[in-house]
Amino acid sequence: MGDMAHPVLTMPAGFLWGVSTSAYQNEGNNTNNQWSAWEKTPGRIFDGHCAGAAAGWWDLDIAAADFDRAASLGLNSLRISVEWSRIEPAPGVFDRTALRYYARMVELLRARGIEPLVTLHHFTDPLWLTALGAWENPRVEDYFARYVTRVVEALGDSVSFWCTINEPIIYAYAGFLSGYFPPGVTSLRRTLRVLRHMLFAHARAYRIIHRLQSSTRVGTAHNLRVMIPADAARLADRGATAFLNQIANTAILEAVINGRLTPLLGLGQRFSPLLDSSDYIGLNYYTAVRVAFDPSRPGDLLARQFFTPGAELSDLTPLGEAYSEINSEGLYTALKRLAAYGKPIYITENGLPDRADDMRSRFITGHIAAAWRALQEGVDLRGYFHWTLVDNFEWAAGWSLRFGLYELDPDSGVRVARPSAAVYARIARANGISADML
Repeated sequence: MGDMAHPVLTMPAGFLWGVSTSAYQNEGNNTNNQWSAWEKTPGRIFDGHCAGAAAGWWDLDIAAADFDRAASLGLNSLRISVEWSRIEPAPGVFDRTALRYYARMVELLRARGIEPLVTLHHFTDPLWLTALGAWENPRVEDYFARYVTRVVEALGDSVSFWCTINEPIIYAYAGFLSGYFPPGVTSLRRTLRVLRHMLFAHARAYRIIHRLQSSTRVGTAHNLRVMIPADAARLADRGATAFLNQIANTAILEAVINGRLTPLLGLGQRFSPLLDSSDYIGLNYYTAVRVAFDPSRPGDLLARQFFTPGAELSDLTPLGEAYSEINSEGLYTALKRLAAYGKPIYITENGLPDRADDMRSRFITGHIAAAWRALQEGVDLRGYFHWTLVDNFEWAAGWSLRFGLYELDPDSGVRVARPSAAVYARIARANGISADML
């Protein structure tokens, strides 16, 4: 069979191996956005946790040391986000120091042979925008366009790979339907308004970036939860699954690629600025779920979601339920579905909370193997970004969920590589998975 260390599942030349991060979760000492305000409200964050210094990335020396760690793993790309509230602390007032800081971050990545993928909005809004109604205010499109223009001009040609908005569906759902994220609202009407404005703002941003940069890739990162009918023989379960899939998964993709707004988002008409406003599809995949029709759950759109009985599950959330089921077949299914849109695909997030690190190595290997299988069947997959490099502040779950390849002590800032980091490094350096790893 030859050398057992030789990759048997080899990715194409130029494949991107990376990790994903976000500004708020990594930088620390963010005080001017709606999440920093949310943290101060009792009962909103698990066990009263606060981001504090987070992973310390608002110190370039600490960020650079983590970039060294990424390079040591053999990674050639890293997804960061820029913090709107630092860059535009007051309406129309831009902080040149913050813009220079992010430009320097990008330089540090480039110097290590790491291509930056820069996300312009990752869940956080400046407090001044919140006071104006944030994404419920139709003028948010103008505000976002102004901000995007400044960032792209400041970072220049050292960035040619952009994500406009991370997971619009999660921002809208968690903030305005489940109320788990700020502003803690539970209104379907307001959820849909926010989603519509995010889509329109994305379309504007897409055109702005392409106007400012002749050669660039622009898209969104879309959370896709693979949904499977609880009982495939039951029409009600199949219907509930199809309905949820349409809202949670298909609506965003139909908008940013085909310019088509579903009836829920805007009477089913086309919105021409959205048409073909993604050069690639960013896939954030964490789990698959079973869906059963349940008329007793109007707030959950008449559906109950649950994990496959007997499936291996990741760590528990503060609500006492598993964060995800480990289902690499779901990633294969997601990639096959996305291939129908005819765009290059990047897995922009994939990971699991696993404090003990007793599942992550198998998770990474299994999911990359599933991605490789999709690639063999013609899916145009160009990169894989693991979530995440170093344990970070996991939003409402605080420090309770640990996604890092490196364990972080939030008090001391000390990092310790988990065994899974070495596994991911072997894959990235070999550009594939070897027989002995399988």
